[in-house]
Amino acid sequence: MKFDKRQIFRNVGSSWFALGVNVLVGIFLSPYILHRLGDTAFGLWILIFSLTGYYGLFDLGIRSSIVRYVARFAATGEQEELDRLVSTALASYSCIGMLTMLITLVVAWFVTAIFKIPLEFLTTARWLLLIVGAAVSLGFPFAVFSGILEGLQRFYLLNFTSISATLLRALLIVVALRDGRGLLTVALITVCMPLLGGLINAAAVFRLIPLRLGIRSVRRSTLRQIASYSGTTFVIIVAGRLRFKTDALVIGTFLSAAAVTYFTIGARLVDYATEVVQSMAQIFVPMSSQSDAVGDLGRLRQIFVAGNRMCALVIFPITAILIVLGKSVIEAWMGARYVAASYPILLILLIPSTLMIMQAASSRVLFGMGKHQMLAKVTLAEGIANLVLSILLVRKYGIVGDALGTAIPLSCTVLFFLPIHLCRLLKLRLLSYLRHSFLLPLGLTAPLVGALFLLRRWFIPHHLLPLAEQTLIALAVYGVGLAWAVWTRRAWQVEGLSYDERDAEIGIELAETSRQEA
Repeated sequence: MKFDKRQIFRNVGSSWFALGVNVLVGIFLSPYILHRLGDTAFGLWILIFSLTGYYGLFDLGIRSSIVRYVARFAATGEQEELDRLVSTALASYSCIGMLTMLITLVVAWFVTAIFKIPLEFLTTARWLLLIVGAAVSLGFPFAVFSGILEGLQRFYLLNFTSISATLLRALLIVVALRDGRGLLTVALITVCMPLLGGLINAAAVFRLIPLRLGIRSVRRSTLRQIASYSGTTFVIIVAGRLRFKTDALVIGTFLSAAAVTYFTIGARLVDYATEVVQSMAQIFVPMSSQSDAVGDLGRLRQIFVAGNRMCALVIFPITAILIVLGKSVIEAWMGARYVAASYPILLILLIPSTLMIMQAASSRVLFGMGKHQMLAKVTLAEGIANLVLSILLVRKYGIVGDALGTAIPLSCTVLFFLPIHLCRLLKLRLLSYLRHSFLLPLGLTAPLVGALFLLRRWFIPHHLLPLAEQTLIALAVYGVGLAWAVWTRRAWQVEGLSYDERDAEIGIELAETSRQEA
């Protein structure tokens, strides 16, 4: 089974361009908003968006089912099944949207009793929650159409919409703050842009495929089909919220809204780094789903090994730059007074996040194969451990303790579960997988690290321009090695793997399982 390389490059390229725009806008807007609104207002902004982020739990894994089954039905030409899938998903999301709006009204009444919010921000906190919660509720049905575009592997259309919405959001926020507008106006602008993007995605879907939607197409059997896949995904969503979205809530509850700001600066740099790889790795889900449908075990192995190698080729140089130049990055971005508190958070979160993201293809392969049950159990246990440790450690060690509560369980998962589980599933030898996936990226990153330390002996950057100069020089060194790897095809070729001799039997088993699921 062959994949369209031009489509892959177009999807990945547009994803990186969209992410680049988003990161650049974030780098510019975050300090602009922070210095215009102040530490407390900015921390309140992060706190409320973190709280409403938990509304993502009500997705129940439906969107992941849409991606998987749209890819399958589009490949097999089952238009009637596709109509039922989309109609049922729309009906489900509409009910979820109404439920979350009701929850928003209740939580808005009690929000000031939950968090430590200064008296002068009580009314603002309520209105902020109402604005953000209402927008999230309205956005649930639009998630159907973005899921369809992912299932059709039209990531470039999603990215075009994202780029346009991001640039328009940045322009409107700058204008609003210059006119003396406050936190609520900024929030209103921020939440309206995704809704506009959802409308554009819906229009694109109806131009691409002849959907026939309606109440008559809503089926209980289709809902059960969605639930059979999304139930496990929902557990992973819950785990993901516990793993990465509880920090602001824990800090806001036990410390203060201002402390959230210092934590977020270090954590957001890690988020930006991981998003670079996440935006690329999303293409592996529909690719794996197609390979699993025909029982192509060899292609699944190739996606697993070459995919993780590509992830490592991207994240390793970013991690090296943030470790060596992290203090300079924070100083040039937010200001020198944030370095002492935020740089330790950056280091503590960056190492385990790198170990996770260099294996980003692993979880995508599991989703594509529909074999993510064990992943759900492990990540849920990790999420619970994360929350418990964060609560215990934040009281004694502050924001550093909260970061450790995240880093320790995450390290255990990505070191002792993920590689071993995937190698067993795909019948690969662990050492062979590690050597083929990560030896090349490590070798290419070593000269970059050497160049960074030599540059630091020359001078330590304190402002954006000299920081950019050092970063570009180091990346140029890395780029020479990467160009060689691409030219010789070592960047994506998979040869010499050690594995069991049961390929044919396993491939037949995969194909049979896929047919039974369909």
